Amino acid sequence: MSSENTVTRRSLLAGAAGIAATGALGGLPSLADAKVHRHFRTPLWQTAYRRGIVYGSSISTWMYQDDPAYHRLFRREAAICWPEDDMLWYHVRPTPDAPIDFTYPDLIVEFARRNRQLFIGGPGLVWDEGFGEGWETDLAWNLTERQARHVLFGTLRAMVRRYRGRVQAWVVCNEVTSPEGKGGLRTDVPWYNTIGPSYVAEAFRYAHQEDPHALLVLNEFGLDTVSDFGDEPVPRQRALLQVVDRLRRRGVPIHAIGIQAHLLSSQFEHFHPHQFRHFLHEIAQRGLKILITEMDVLDHALPAAIGPRDRGVAEIYKRYLDVVLQEKAVISVIGFGLSDRWTEENDDNPRDDMVPERPLPFDNDLKPKPAFYAMQRAFRHAPHRRPYWVPPKVRHH
Repeated sequence: MSSENTVTRRSLLAGAAGIAATGALGGLPSLADAKVHRHFRTPLWQTAYRRGIVYGSSISTWMYQDDPAYHRLFRREAAICWPEDDMLWYHVRPTPDAPIDFTYPDLIVEFARRNRQLFIGGPGLVWDEGFGEGWETDLAWNLTERQARHVLFGTLRAMVRRYRGRVQAWVVCNEVTSPEGKGGLRTDVPWYNTIGPSYVAEAFRYAHQEDPHALLVLNEFGLDTVSDFGDEPVPRQRALLQVVDRLRRRGVPIHAIGIQAHLLSSQFEHFHPHQFRHFLHEIAQRGLKILITEMDVLDHALPAAIGPRDRGVAEIYKRYLDVVLQEKAVISVIGFGLSDRWTEENDDNPRDDMVPERPLPFDNDLKPKPAFYAMQRAFRHAPHRRPYWVPPKVRHH
């Protein structure tokens, strides 16, 4: 869930639609074949796990409570659960002086347990968004250092302590790096200005104190292609590694990097596989695990017609996963939703032609699309690695 979600994505040049017209997906089932085979298909989590990769998706309580069919699909396909909004501050601490409210986090953690899924606490214990209406404009910026420390670290510690042993990984910090910052850190966030640049290291240390067995993750966007803001990926990669190296020199317990994969069809023709593969290798050389997070395909540059658009989306998934899964430090792939029925992109980033987006592996009727088969093929052909986690599903399968 990158900060890109606060703006409407730019309309795109028609030339980028050529992705959809390529025949690079030869061998994937046609739409007709997919309809025939859907009752015999292997769930995505199972295909991925055969190669040592844990596949999962994001969801919110209101989605599965309002839609039993989607609940069943999520239970079938995902081995790890990522909460979209149940752990955001507008639920957990709706005002700075409010007591911590665990209602929604409790629900989503229990949901994952009942589904025999692993759980990642996210989208970020430390983030500069997700406050809600109870936080007046600029309120977080006007806290004293003492107040900021109490609110930020008090909330962080209480959350990690409550779910210790039930949450396998925490996104401790989300979107805190930038090549335009200082030493690789963004300066345009309230915590940097109230607490100082040490807030990132302190957040990881506090999280580790409360749960020394959880995998602690720094999650970042804009690392794969040019972003909506025009940012080039390589400077963003360098800024991230600069922050990681400084944290590690100081003994900060950072264990993994989350790479937000909101893949832009407008920019994917500029995706550089060899350069990105080198970046992944650099992360791995530092002894860190890699999670692909929030993965979907923004189809603004693709035709409105469903057939060509679905093929274009599938091709982007295939090209991306074929690169990232070569790196054995990639332990998990997590989609930003499973079905177009519940994608947030139509609200956050609508197409200019207002045609509903189709960014996910299942359609509005919860049927598998070409994207599903592209992902399945990428998992099937990935190099085998030793699983970092064993999902409860495996023990009960």
